Amino acid sequence: MSQLEALAALFGLANIALIIRRSIWNFPVALVMVSLSGVVLWDARLYSDAALQIFFFIVNILGWVLWARNQGAAGEIMVDRLGLTGQIIWTSSALAAVWGWGWFMAGHTQASFPYWDASVAVLSVCAQILMTRRYIDNWHWWIVINILSIGLYAAKGLYWFTGLCILFLGMAVLGLVEWRRAEARQKGVL
Repeated sequence: MSQLEALAALFGLANIALIIRRSIWNFPVALVMVSLSGVVLWDARLYSDAALQIFFFIVNILGWVLWARNQGAAGEIMVDRLGLTGQIIWTSSALAAVWGWGWFMAGHTQASFPYWDASVAVLSVCAQILMTRRYIDNWHWWIVINILSIGLYAAKGLYWFTGLCILFLGMAVLGLVEWRRAEARQKGVL
């Protein structure tokens, strides 16, 4: 376990805590986290996850702009739902992309656990886009991703990231609950 991995994990915890609260400040914290994580994951030969950090960096900048434009009158970030058709399209597209990326990584790199790594990477891309667009559904995706990541990082001996994903799993459940409450408040139910 490196100090860089531990530092990335701490920034990761802060990032998710801020997302749960729907705080726009999650984005600058995320930029630091993904930069540090990219280095750690590259060194561990989890190339899909390492490349994913570049995507996260770009999408976090975009998310910062989008969230700033979608604040309610009191400054809170408004949430939305994907809907059944959107869920079907996103899920089937993600499964096809996991298979394709895993196949490519298995055949063209020396990546560790190429399909497992591809699953975490592709599903994370989807979840990050859904979060950036403020869809409550993003939390379902993060729950699955964290379960997959716990096993993957443990298998690679990345124990700080394993522990982080265990915490992220609990935080994803909390995020789902909090964003559903925010949705109820938006609709005037609470």
